[in-house]
Amino acid sequence: MKKIFSINLNLNKREKIAVTGAAVFLTLFFLIQFIIVPVFEKRNDLRLQVAQKNDTLLDMKILRAEFMTMQEKLESSQQGLKKRSPDFTLFSFLDRLAGQTGVKDHIAYMKPSTSVKEDSGLKISRVELKLQEVTIKDLTSYLFQVETSENMVIVRRLSITKTGKDSGFVTAVLQVETFES
Repeated sequence: MKKIFSINLNLNKREKIAVTGAAVFLTLFFLIQFIIVPVFEKRNDLRLQVAQKNDTLLDMKILRAEFMTMQEKLESSQQGLKKRSPDFTLFSFLDRLAGQTGVKDHIAYMKPSTSVKEDSGLKISRVELKLQEVTIKDLTSYLFQVETSENMVIVRRLSITKTGKDSGFVTAVLQVETFES
């Protein structure tokens, strides 16, 4: 057989040790540089990706919990709307409550309006109501009846101003809203 590749080096012992040391050094260098370092870098990259995925998962769990809460509120609201009588109107409801609580004679005006919420398509019924020279006790009673009714009515805005110096009366402008089915 012929030798295809043959190097005939006449090296002394010291040179052989230096060449062997250099070969070992280069082998270790290439092993570390091209095998071990990339493995550790890849491991760190994977750890970072896992941490990011865990953060994303946590965000998804939080969003899911919020969604479920909103879903429950929506279902509760829909049930509340179904419980109302079919001929319910916000204007007549507020007028009837005013009579029951004794503030009907103090109504300066009642302005009904309706609008459609763009994002959901729900119809909102709104009444702006002004009560003049009413006592705080009567106003509180009226507001309590409005807010605690099962008709899903809320006071969206309320403005109260004192009438006179020591009269004990106030003027209130309130905006009351509800959804219509």
